[in-house]
Amino acid sequence: MNRTAEEALRLDNQLCFPLYAASREVVKQYHPLLASLNLTYTQYLVMLVLWEKAPVSEKEMGVRLHLDSGTLTPVLKSLEAKGYILRTRSKEDERVVCVLLTDAGAALKNNAGDVPGQISASIPLTEEEAATLHELLYKILNNPEK
Repeated sequence: MNRTAEEALRLDNQLCFPLYAASREVVKQYHPLLASLNLTYTQYLVMLVLWEKAPVSEKEMGVRLHLDSGTLTPVLKSLEAKGYILRTRSKEDERVVCVLLTDAGAALKNNAGDVPGQISASIPLTEEEAATLHELLYKILNNPEK
């Protein structure tokens, strides 16, 4: 193996590793905050989408969160069992499942209001660095060539 290939295969030279490890670290910061809300991180993401706009179709939810139905469906079932959401079939198209907030799910938003600020405070980035990182991550996520 030549030197260039060896360098390319070093862990510290991979873009994927710091993205993966940093993502795990940030998600770990959420765990104690979300435990008090009785939510997992993925459930929290679903609730964020619904607090922004409800109802949402399951398909739209999956696209928005970059989750397939095999991952999303159990999360939705769990939130439904907790009484935070309802899933109903669309009256216009029975194939479409709509996700709606219950009163309890809508009320949970008030208790979650401090979470973003607490997470921001736990991440060692300036506001400008955080904005740049956010922009770069969405550039990767929204790449039309993927």
